[in-house]
Amino acid sequence: MNQQRSGVAVMEPARHPIGDEGSLSTVRRTARLTGLWYLALAIAGMVGFLLLRPQVYVPGDPAATAANLVEQEGVARLGLVLELTVVVAQALVAVWFYKLFRSINQTAAFALALFGVVNSIAIMTSAVFMATALSVVGNAGLAPGADAAATAQLMYQLSANSWAVGGLFFGLWLIPMGHIAATSGAMPKWLGRVLILGGGGYLLSTVLQLGLAGTPTWLIDVLPIPATIGELWIIGYLLLIGVRETTWSGQADVRR
Repeated sequence: MNQQRSGVAVMEPARHPIGDEGSLSTVRRTARLTGLWYLALAIAGMVGFLLLRPQVYVPGDPAATAANLVEQEGVARLGLVLELTVVVAQALVAVWFYKLFRSINQTAAFALALFGVVNSIAIMTSAVFMATALSVVGNAGLAPGADAAATAQLMYQLSANSWAVGGLFFGLWLIPMGHIAATSGAMPKWLGRVLILGGGGYLLSTVLQLGLAGTPTWLIDVLPIPATIGELWIIGYLLLIGVRETTWSGQADVRR
């Protein structure tokens, strides 16, 4: 349907209803709960994987890893709790994204939720390996033997690989999320584009890390940067704005 604005014919943007609960305030509450779960996921992942894990797991040194599990047991157990937090938060944010986006694009919303839950399962597997490492060293006493140290090291290596393989599905879940954000008018179009770029970067980084030995570390680290930017952006948008009010009324400017 055409409208006249300042003498120029403009095509009215398509209607993109958000949710089916009946009010913008309800939809925004769903969006903010989604943002809270995503924030919990981000904080638990950064603190547990990036800060605490390096204090325990020493790649290539089973004796040091086993000693850290004994001497810094509290840190190791806090890391395990945060790992479990990632599992729960990832699953819940996947479900809440589906609830938020299903009326816009049910196929993309379902894919988003599915990929998020699969990633949650990958991190749950990592948590199993971490718990096993703690049990093995704990049963060995204050002076873990060579077998206990080697087993604990293997468990942490399997845990790290679970995260790495899970990166495939973490990259995949960003792509339908970005597609909905870019095409629905519910969020800024460029937010969606950054998420799609970040998802592709995550996928490529994972393949290079696992499939091509000798890939420069800097390249593996750089490729997911758009994903980090997009995630922080959408978390902030969900918490502070939720969805565009114009989208709810069917007048979203999808050009932005």
